[in-house]
Amino acid sequence: MFLCLLLLTVIATGQAQKVPGQLKNDSCVCKINSSIWTFPAARFIEVTAQVLTQNVELPKVKANLKNITARLKRFEYLQTSGLYNALHLRQLNQELQIIQHAISETHMDNPKEAQHFLDEVSQAKHDVEKMYKDDTFNLETMKKRLRNLNNRVQTSRTVPNDFRSSCHQRIITNISSPIVTKLNSFSKSYISGAWGQDASLTSNQIYWEHCLVSGNKHGNTIRFYKLYEDFMGNKNYKDEPIAPSYSDKNAVQGSGTILYDNTVFYQCYSKAEICSFNITTKTTKRINLDGAGIDNKFPFCYYSCRDWTDIDLEADQDAVWVIYATEENHGNIVLSRLDPVELNITHTWKTHLFKRSVTSTFMVCGVLYATRYVNTYKEEVFYAFDTVTGQEINTLSVPFEKVAAGIANLNYNPVDRKLYMYNDAYLLAYDTFF
Repeated sequence: MFLCLLLLTVIATGQAQKVPGQLKNDSCVCKINSSIWTFPAARFIEVTAQVLTQNVELPKVKANLKNITARLKRFEYLQTSGLYNALHLRQLNQELQIIQHAISETHMDNPKEAQHFLDEVSQAKHDVEKMYKDDTFNLETMKKRLRNLNNRVQTSRTVPNDFRSSCHQRIITNISSPIVTKLNSFSKSYISGAWGQDASLTSNQIYWEHCLVSGNKHGNTIRFYKLYEDFMGNKNYKDEPIAPSYSDKNAVQGSGTILYDNTVFYQCYSKAEICSFNITTKTTKRINLDGAGIDNKFPFCYYSCRDWTDIDLEADQDAVWVIYATEENHGNIVLSRLDPVELNITHTWKTHLFKRSVTSTFMVCGVLYATRYVNTYKEEVFYAFDTVTGQEINTLSVPFEKVAAGIANLNYNPVDRKLYMYNDAYLLAYDTFF
């Protein structure tokens, strides 16, 4: 009798099994345990459960993707409008000429610093010439370089000798709970507007209130109160017409209005222009705001967009400021300083802060602050741009309360050092701390 050995391999587990047998009639006869080929029912159940789970989860994933697509839809213009296309070399040369002109104005006050800037401009011109020949430098990189150079030049032109001493405590540290809370005096349905006090240190301190009454877009009247008690009681006020009608060329568009030195500054009706209306002389001036987006192209957004907030006027103790965005700056905030008397732009800074990521802005001592939505009853100051140093701060976290979700206007008054907010038809005021 001969013994034989059969070697079997179980494919599922990769294990081998030895089976002894006997040789009978030229055949090997073995007894085999067939349980090793038993159907893997437990594994099958596990895989089936996973498949069923995926069938449940896949529709959820699909719904989430659809939701994300819908949320990104409003930013599609960034691609279709070509906001991130590379700049033409001709535009770079134009920017260099503007910067060089600004430096020439600085030369009289600080020749050494001006020469340093001129050296940088000269090097930039050399690099642009190389771009014409061999495209060595990325256009967007050069654009960022010129933006930083421009901001430094603007700063050197702007800072008065006593600026730092008068604004030595520069960064805001805390905002109080609302110390004033009331509905506007017109109607609860007027959810957009602005209010506050005259921001000039030399003017009579009168309270003012302006509501947008034509689809929360236009207005032509501003209301004044001489006393705080009158303001709180909605009495003894005077309505001053800024324009004959809501559709007049001098009517107000948007909620970015400010009162400075007895003059109302605002966006002109349906134009990328700034208007100023002198309450005493009843005269209106206007200036074009080159490249500024209007008609909800670059409104304040973050959580949800506030219509007709493309252009925001602010004031501090030294000047009137205009905050807007341009395609040339990729929809990021541009900050310009206005001469309130002559109504011309004296300086312009370009930031890296996307305007649609912000709910409101205000100015204190030449520092631009931006806020963002936290929830219906809380807002947060999260960003600052210092025009003196040209530095941006993205790490601020100064929360403050509100009574409704939407902010139509937020402005700082250097006289009483308070913030004034138009919060979905409610008028709020806050103490500030530095």
